[in-house]
Order: sequence, then C-alpha cells, then structure tokens
Amino acid sequence: MVFADLFFLYFFLPVCLICYFATGKTRIRNAVLIVFSLIFYAWGEPVWVSILILSSAVDYINGMVIDRFRDKWQAKAAVAWSLIFNLGILFGFKYTGFFVENLNALCGLSIPVPNIRLPIGISFYTFQTISYTVDCYWGKVEPQKNFWRFLMYVSLFPQLVAGPIVRYSVIGGEIDSRKTTVKDFSDGMSRLILGLGKKVIIANNLSTVVTSLFGAAGDGYEGISSLSVTGTWYGAVLVGLWYYFDFSGYSDIAIGLGRIFGFHFNENFNYPFVCKSISEFWQRWHISLSSFFRDYVLYLPIFGKRRKYGGLFLVWFCTGLWHGASWNFIFWGLYYGLFICAEMMIGKKKMKKMPAPVAHIYTKLVIFIGFGIFYFEDLGSLGSFFKSLVGLNGNSLTDVYTTHLFMNNIWLFIAAAVLCMPMIPKIKEKASGSPKGAYVCQTVGIVCNAAVLLVSSMLLVNTTNNPFLYFRF
Repeated sequence: MVFADLFFLYFFLPVCLICYFATGKTRIRNAVLIVFSLIFYAWGEPVWVSILILSSAVDYINGMVIDRFRDKWQAKAAVAWSLIFNLGILFGFKYTGFFVENLNALCGLSIPVPNIRLPIGISFYTFQTISYTVDCYWGKVEPQKNFWRFLMYVSLFPQLVAGPIVRYSVIGGEIDSRKTTVKDFSDGMSRLILGLGKKVIIANNLSTVVTSLFGAAGDGYEGISSLSVTGTWYGAVLVGLWYYFDFSGYSDIAIGLGRIFGFHFNENFNYPFVCKSISEFWQRWHISLSSFFRDYVLYLPIFGKRRKYGGLFLVWFCTGLWHGASWNFIFWGLYYGLFICAEMMIGKKKMKKMPAPVAHIYTKLVIFIGFGIFYFEDLGSLGSFFKSLVGLNGNSLTDVYTTHLFMNNIWLFIAAAVLCMPMIPKIKEKASGSPKGAYVCQTVGIVCNAAVLLVSSMLLVNTTNNPFLYFRF
C-alpha cells in the first residue's frame, strides 16, 4: 500500500484513526497500530510480513540478552548476531544477483543469476533494528521489555517502507506513554497534505519531463547521446528536483502521520539546495541515513585503527551500495566521498570564506551531476550522459525539443525551484509576528491545505499505482 492512493487516504487512514482514537489507553492504541501496520505492509506482499516479524523478534531477543549479560561476551555475541542476521538477509535479498552477475563477468563463469524480489522497506527496517541493538549495547537506550511494543516500533506504518530511519532513542519514550493534542493533529494533517502535494502535483509531473528527456530510470537509453548540452543539464536539474520532491514528500507524510499518532520523528530533509558545501548538503539531505552511517560506520577501526579518510570512503561506499545493487550507485557514493574528502582537507574555515555565489555554483554543479550518476543505472547511458554534458557526443548546445519542453513546463519548473527553497517558511515567520498576521497565516494555510488536497485527489482519480522512488531501495 502507498500513501499517494485514494484508498489509503479516504478509507484505510480514516478507519485506522477511528479505531485508534476510540480509546485513550496506550496499550490498545499500540495494538491498533500493530494490526494496521501489518495490514499496510502485507497489502501487496503478504509473504514478506514474516521477514519483518522475524527481524523484530531477533533484535528484541538481542536487546534482552544485552540487558541481562551487560559487559559480558554474551552481549557482544548478541550485537554480532544482529549484524550478521540483518546484513545477511539484506545482502541475500538485495545483492545476491548483483554479486553473482559480477562474479560471472570477473571469472568467466555462467552461474545462473537469481531474480530475487526485494521486500519493500527491508533497507530501512533492518537499519532500524541494527541501530536499536547497537544503542542497547552502548547504553544509549534501555532495551524494550515488551515484544509487542518493540514490534510496533519496527512495523509502524508511517515510516516502515521508505523511512525516515527512526531510531528507538527518538520515540522509545512515546511508545509507552504519549498523547495527541489538537495542535499535533492539525500540524500532522498539514504536514501530510504538504507531502502529498509534493508527490502528486510536483514530483509526478517532473518525472514525466525527466522520462521524456532521459528515458526510464534503470533502462539503457540511447537518446541521451543525441540530446543537446542544454537539454542534458536541464534533465539533470529536473532529476534532482524530482527526487527531492518525491522523497521529501514521503518524509513529510511519514512525519505528519507520526505526529497525528503522538510520535515526533526527526526531520529528514532541511532544504538541502541552500547548501554552500557538499558536506552541508548531506547534513540536509536524507538526514536519517547520513547520520546512521556517520554514527555507526565512520569510526569503525579499519585494519585495527580508526582511519579518518579510510572511514570516510567506507561510509560513502556503503551509502552508495545501500541505494541499490548497481555500479552507478557505488560510483555515486564514492563521487560524493571524493568531494567531502577534498572539503575536509581544505578545512571548514577556508570553505566558509568562499564567496557565496561561487559556493552555490560549485555545490549545484556537483549535486546535479551527482543526480545524473544516480539516475543512469546502465553504464553505457551514464557514459553518454557525461559526454552530453560537455558536447563530446557531437551534440549541439541547444535544440528545439528541449526549448519546447522547457516552455511547456516553465511554471512547473518555477514552482519546483521556488518551493525547494525556504521562502514560504520565512514569509510565514515574518507575517506571524502579530496576532492579525498569525490569523491571516492560519486562514491562508487552511485554504491552501484544502486546495492541495483537492487537486491531489483529483490527480489520483485515474492513477492505479503511484509508488514513491525510495520504495525500491
């Protein structure tokens, strides 16, 4: 089941809310969330619910073992088993085919490449349970003594299938005791509608333009070699905007739903395109993932020691590989690792002295080229993309098709460019400085929410399948 679906919006969610708020007892509310979360996950893939429950059971037991045998070998064994089990099932489902394919190419073998279907959300909930076990071992959180409460934490449907990666330390206290105020409900609904609008009104339309320029993601596309330099750059910028509105839209819906149910998830996006360095970009983009690798991988001892740059490239190799079993994702991760390594060597003080216009041009060039690397999983198409960026395919500077496409979608492009910047929040903050201004802002907000919900619902009428991009990761 997906959030951007009329069945979810007008049947599943209302029924869930009615059952949830029919009682004030947290124990019963937790049970309601478990039932609806498992139904939500099983809607399209009922067989994979067993993996979710098994993963929850394994790390619940690991937490209990750590609590009972703290500072003993059994606790270390529990952490080791958590890593082996979770990374093992993740590798088995996500990377087996990629591994066999490359082994065949490297060694001249002909081992049949298995076509294993990836369970939705496995990349997210395995990382959640790993972070729980490690935090228990480090003493950052107290292990959850009740399995059903732990299962609710892992299976909570707002963040289950595409994040953000919610650590137990963030919502552990709210599992046992929480309440939803009128403001929580109102803010949560507003955030949900905002995310829905980002996905349905902006991201879906951007994806159509991108596909007309670059072809479908993951497929080899020869048309990129004949696309003009301007068209190639235009497509790269649109890919970045599309991915931002799609994934941040999902995160907004997840955070909004969590707020409605009394949970306060951390932010996952913070206007990343305002960054003045690549390091800052990753402090603002997919925050839950970048902070996970920072806290659990960066300081791993490599060859017996903590190695500053070795740990950095390990993080970015893992970040790229996490996104998919394809070489372009690995190249994409190491690409960012190179720039962040260079910024570290230059130093924060010198980076801050860079003139703002130069910093913005530098970061946007790096970021949008990076999105091109991310988009083209076929390496032949990726090579053509790089050549087309600078005209090495013999392509012209511009072309009629790109100009026509740009003019037909100019308002979509302008809206996306404006809304990815923190202009509206700043206007709202200034306008809310007086009681009259706050009232006007509230009224305008209600009208805008109603309009966005109405337009999104109308656009979803003829849509049968509307998944978010990060479902496949």
